[in-house]
Amino acid sequence: MSESIPPSQQALKEALELSGYILKNIELSEAPLSNIVLKATRLTRLLNDFEYQKILNYETKGYPSKPDGIPPDVWKLAIMAQRITKERNTITQEVKSSAYVESIGHLEDELSTIQISLDAARDANISLSSANPNQYLILPPGNAIERRALREKHSTISKYLSERRAFIYDYVLRKHYELKFSGVASDVFSQFRKAADGAIGSLVPDAVKKFTAIYDNLRSENPEDWSNAVHSCRRILQDLADAVFPPSTEERSAKIEGKKKKIKLGRSNYINRIMCFIEDNSKSERFTNLVGSHLRFIGDRLDAIFIATQKGSHTTILIREEADRYVIYTYLIVGDILSLKEKEHKSKIEMTPPSSI
Repeated sequence: MSESIPPSQQALKEALELSGYILKNIELSEAPLSNIVLKATRLTRLLNDFEYQKILNYETKGYPSKPDGIPPDVWKLAIMAQRITKERNTITQEVKSSAYVESIGHLEDELSTIQISLDAARDANISLSSANPNQYLILPPGNAIERRALREKHSTISKYLSERRAFIYDYVLRKHYELKFSGVASDVFSQFRKAADGAIGSLVPDAVKKFTAIYDNLRSENPEDWSNAVHSCRRILQDLADAVFPPSTEERSAKIEGKKKKIKLGRSNYINRIMCFIEDNSKSERFTNLVGSHLRFIGDRLDAIFIATQKGSHTTILIREEADRYVIYTYLIVGDILSLKEKEHKSKIEMTPPSSI
């Protein structure tokens, strides 16, 4: 979709429960498919899945068509809904694509009518025929052609309904697992966030207030607030740098791409200072490289956004998900750095000799 509106947490919770209920309905054949598709339509509304909401509305009401065919926008949705059939002309060998446009309810009603007619036709004294393909009347016996036509029609409609059932089931199952995974990820991040909040609160008290402001900005519908959330991430990393490695007029040297370069450690060089803290306190080269890579990436991006804002671009984050990612990256980096700070604190305690009495 070109545009998306993130659903609320309450909507996601209801969607997870509803998707499980729909899957149970389909798996145990607990309800007609025409009823199940209505529940699936509600699922699309809860998830703000506008494209599939339109598709399932057509599945409920039928796909619009004109004497000269199906409109292009509807044809595109029919393809997504897997309603396209292909037939080859036995003479020209040309393959023609078409779509069946009847609603699920209409297909179910038609199948039921045909089934009643076929059951009645088993009586040796009657057979069936009709001038109307959607209506079946009892006629004198002996018309096997009509019975064969009914059986073929029954088979075709059964196939269509089976495809509709599979299409709805696949969609709901996919959304069900997406929601379950999202819930697990949310729980994991919530636990990480709780631990990080406690640690950073004792080291950088103001950072907790900034994170609170970040969450409020992310809940906003205003893109400018999303940009403000990202700017707050930059300030949090600056505060953290001041706490773990205060600004210094001294410089360090490092070998970068085979060349020796000076590393500045002033107030504005907060990424460099955090990197120095990591290098001084981590015994794992892999940890240093991994966290350092993430830190430099997020630091460069946050600085770029900050500079763009200084030049007059007030709304530099146009998609909420982009702001969400920067906040999550910042949290993970802060958590990694705080874990080193905790190890540093424990190391100092172990190295301090006990006082004599």
